[in-house]
Amino acid sequence: MQTQVVPVLLNLVAAVLGAFGQYFYNKGSKLIGTLPIWKNLDIFAGCLLFCGVMVFFVVAYKLGGKMSVVYPFYASTFIWAAIIAVAINGERINGFQWAGILAVTLGTAAIAFGQGVSHG
Repeated sequence: MQTQVVPVLLNLVAAVLGAFGQYFYNKGSKLIGTLPIWKNLDIFAGCLLFCGVMVFFVVAYKLGGKMSVVYPFYASTFIWAAIIAVAINGERINGFQWAGILAVTLGTAAIAFGQGVSHG
Protein backbone atom coordinates (compact mmCIF):
# COMPACT_ATOMS: atom_id res chain seq x y z
CA MET A 1 0.00 0.00 0.00
CA GLN A 2 1.11 3.51 -0.82
CA THR A 3 1.84 5.99 1.97
CA GLN A 4 -0.44 8.98 2.36
CA VAL A 5 2.15 11.17 4.11
CA VAL A 6 3.34 13.14 1.07
CA PRO A 7 -0.19 13.67 -0.31
CA VAL A 8 -1.32 14.85 3.14
CA LEU A 9 1.61 17.25 3.36
CA LEU A 10 0.77 18.59 -0.10
CA ASN A 11 -2.80 19.25 1.02
CA LEU A 12 -1.50 21.03 4.12
CA VAL A 13 0.59 23.29 1.86
CA ALA A 14 -2.53 23.81 -0.27
CA ALA A 15 -4.40 24.78 2.90
CA VAL A 16 -1.86 27.48 3.74
CA LEU A 17 -2.02 28.79 0.17
CA GLY A 18 -5.82 28.75 0.33
CA ALA A 19 -5.83 30.70 3.58
CA PHE A 20 -3.57 33.35 2.07
CA GLY A 21 -5.86 33.38 -0.96
CA GLN A 22 -8.75 34.21 1.37
CA TYR A 23 -6.65 36.92 3.00
CA PHE A 24 -6.10 38.55 -0.40
CA TYR A 25 -9.77 38.17 -1.34
CA ASN A 26 -10.70 39.86 1.93
CA LYS A 27 -8.21 42.64 1.35
CA GLY A 28 -9.22 43.09 -2.29
CA SER A 29 -12.92 43.10 -1.49
CA LYS A 30 -12.46 46.39 0.32
CA LEU A 31 -11.39 47.97 -2.98
CA ILE A 32 -14.35 46.74 -5.02
CA GLY A 33 -16.37 49.72 -6.15
CA THR A 34 -13.41 52.08 -6.01
CA LEU A 35 -11.06 50.11 -8.27
CA PRO A 36 -11.98 48.12 -11.39
CA ILE A 37 -11.80 44.40 -10.68
CA TRP A 38 -9.18 43.84 -13.39
CA LYS A 39 -6.88 46.31 -11.61
CA ASN A 40 -7.39 44.78 -8.18
CA LEU A 41 -4.05 43.07 -7.54
CA ASP A 42 -5.25 41.54 -4.27
CA ILE A 43 -8.11 39.73 -6.00
CA PHE A 44 -5.67 38.64 -8.71
CA ALA A 45 -3.23 37.34 -6.05
CA GLY A 46 -6.07 35.38 -4.42
CA CYS A 47 -6.95 33.81 -7.76
CA LEU A 48 -3.33 32.84 -8.41
CA LEU A 49 -3.03 31.27 -4.98
CA PHE A 50 -6.17 29.21 -5.57
CA CYS A 51 -4.73 28.03 -8.89
CA GLY A 52 -1.72 26.89 -6.86
CA VAL A 53 -4.04 25.08 -4.47
CA MET A 54 -5.48 23.10 -7.38
CA VAL A 55 -1.99 22.14 -8.57
CA PHE A 56 -1.16 20.77 -5.11
CA PHE A 57 -4.44 18.79 -5.09
CA VAL A 58 -3.71 17.22 -8.47
CA VAL A 59 -0.14 16.31 -7.52
CA ALA A 60 -1.32 14.80 -4.22
CA TYR A 61 -3.84 12.61 -6.04
CA LYS A 62 -1.31 11.70 -8.73
CA LEU A 63 0.99 10.45 -5.97
CA GLY A 64 -1.70 8.07 -4.77
CA GLY A 65 -3.50 10.29 -2.30
CA LYS A 66 -6.86 8.92 -1.26
CA MET A 67 -9.47 11.64 -1.35
CA SER A 68 -11.07 10.43 1.87
CA VAL A 69 -7.72 10.79 3.66
CA VAL A 70 -5.92 13.76 2.13
CA TYR A 71 -8.71 16.20 1.30
CA PRO A 72 -9.92 16.61 4.89
CA PHE A 73 -6.52 18.09 5.71
CA TYR A 74 -7.48 21.01 3.53
CA ALA A 75 -9.91 21.85 6.35
CA SER A 76 -6.88 23.22 8.17
CA THR A 77 -7.40 26.23 5.89
CA PHE A 78 -9.77 27.47 8.61
CA ILE A 79 -6.98 27.28 11.16
CA TRP A 80 -4.43 29.00 8.93
CA ALA A 81 -6.97 31.70 8.09
CA ALA A 82 -7.53 32.36 11.80
CA ILE A 83 -3.77 32.60 12.37
CA ILE A 84 -3.41 35.02 9.44
CA ALA A 85 -6.36 37.07 10.69
CA VAL A 86 -4.75 37.42 14.11
CA ALA A 87 -1.18 37.96 12.87
CA ILE A 88 -1.87 40.34 9.97
CA ASN A 89 -5.29 41.87 10.60
CA GLY A 90 -5.06 42.04 14.39
CA GLU A 91 -8.33 40.12 14.82
CA ARG A 92 -9.11 38.40 18.12
CA ILE A 93 -10.15 34.78 18.47
CA ASN A 94 -12.83 33.97 21.07
CA GLY A 95 -13.41 30.75 22.98
CA PHE A 96 -15.92 29.38 20.49
CA GLN A 97 -13.46 29.93 17.66
CA TRP A 98 -10.71 28.17 19.63
CA ALA A 99 -13.13 25.27 20.17
CA GLY A 100 -13.76 25.13 16.42
CA ILE A 101 -10.03 25.15 15.70
CA LEU A 102 -9.58 22.29 18.15
CA ALA A 103 -12.48 20.39 16.53
CA VAL A 104 -10.97 20.78 13.05
CA THR A 105 -7.58 19.66 14.34
CA LEU A 106 -8.97 16.63 16.15
CA GLY A 107 -11.21 15.74 13.22
CA THR A 108 -8.43 15.70 10.67
CA ALA A 109 -6.20 13.77 13.08
CA ALA A 110 -8.96 11.19 13.57
CA ILE A 111 -9.32 10.79 9.81
CA ALA A 112 -5.58 10.33 9.38
CA PHE A 113 -5.14 7.87 12.20
CA GLY A 114 -8.37 6.03 11.39
CA GLN A 115 -7.21 5.44 7.84
CA GLY A 116 -3.58 4.95 8.72
CA VAL A 117 -1.82 7.83 6.95
CA SER A 118 1.41 5.88 6.68
CA HIS A 119 -0.26 2.76 5.27
CA GLY A 120 -2.78 4.21 2.81
